[in-house]
Amino acid sequence: MKGQIANAETRKRVLFLCIGNACRSQMAEAFARTYGADILIPASAGLSPAMKIATDTLKAMADKNIDLRDQFPKALRHLGRSEFDLVVNLSGSSVPEDLASRTKVLEWEVDDPVFMKYDQHCEIRDEIEKLVMSLILDLRQQSAPSRLRGQGSGHLDV
Repeated sequence: MKGQIANAETRKRVLFLCIGNACRSQMAEAFARTYGADILIPASAGLSPAMKIATDTLKAMADKNIDLRDQFPKALRHLGRSEFDLVVNLSGSSVPEDLASRTKVLEWEVDDPVFMKYDQHCEIRDEIEKLVMSLILDLRQQSAPSRLRGQGSGHLDV
């Protein structure tokens, strides 16, 4: 599957959730969309959405050549009846029970950079990028077909 995009039925639907959907979950969704479109379909939302994406988030992501200007903070209700295979919780708060009861939840402890200085904001961005890349690699490994082939003689070609 390397170099190919899986069809929507085989890609994992991943929701990145934080408080305001103005920093952390927006960055995570953008990195997932940029680096992992072959294996996942990302979305993001906030438990209590902000009015706009933080200016430093826009700038920090632009420094990575990722444009978030067309994105906006969303509440869970904006996602309608969307179903997810995984919720990545960056909020530090509990995931609403109706969501947590029907999907796997992965907890990431990442500080909220919304009121931090720009260089700290970039440190959080880089931490999120590493976490997203690790998630993408894990999902690719889970979906990879077995590389073992029987040769008919009892030997396995690894």
